Formats: sequence, structure tokens, C-alpha cells
Amino acid sequence: MLTENVLEFILGGKAFFTIVSERTQVRYTYRVVARKSSGAAGTIHFVSVLRGADNEKDYAYMGCILNGQRFVLTEKSQISQSAPSYIAFAWLFDRLVANKKLPDGVKFYHCGKCARCGRKLTVPSSLETGFGPECAGKVFWGL
Repeated sequence: MLTENVLEFILGGKAFFTIVSERTQVRYTYRVVARKSSGAAGTIHFVSVLRGADNEKDYAYMGCILNGQRFVLTEKSQISQSAPSYIAFAWLFDRLVANKKLPDGVKFYHCGKCARCGRKLTVPSSLETGFGPECAGKVFWGL
């Protein structure tokens, strides 16, 4: 995956991905799903972390991304701010917003599905970006 498109991938709407620390080899798998909100809030992205063996169902809600810029804990968060998975995501997201690229020392893997629509990716360029050919044209790349 191209390191410049990671923030766009995460905010795509139906993103599933794993991050790995190159130094410690610790990894976490996350799901980030967008929901349109009424009022001035715009789109809210709900962030969950994989906590069990079932890659489809064992996700625990961590918090939400507001306006594509700020990751926050909420009342319904099932993970505390002191949990390593929360700290890792918050650290990564802050750096992606500030620098628009993946920080050194972090590997990022998408799950082979389009971050916008969730369909399986098969086109080589789509496997690099994490977006299918139709969805790539609908994503705003200038975040």
C-alpha cells in the first residue's frame, strides 16, 4: 500500500487494516466505519479494534474520529485510553493527520477489500491503494 494514501484509506468508510510496529512486531487490527451524522458534525468514523479470534465479529469499540481530524474516546468506548491498542491508533492517527503519510517504523496492511465499499480487491493498482477502480474516483485524495 502506498504510504501517502493511508489516511484516505482509514477514512474511506469501510476500512479494515492491520498496523505492525517494525521495532516490536506488535500488531493491531482495526475497523473504521463511517456514519453520516445530522447537523454540523458531518461524517463520524467509528473505530474498533479486533480482540478475539473471529476476524469478522470480535471487534471492540474504541472511539470515533470527528471531522476526519480528531480521534476521541466516547461514553460507549469499550477500550480505555491506557490500552496499548488505543494508544497505538491514537499515535498513528495524529501523525497521519499532521504529516499526511505513514510514520517510519510502522507497516500498514489492508485486508484486500475496498476501504470505501468493502468489495474484494483484484486489480493490482487497487491492491496498492486499497480502493477499487470505481471508488478511487470518488475519494477525495487531498485530505
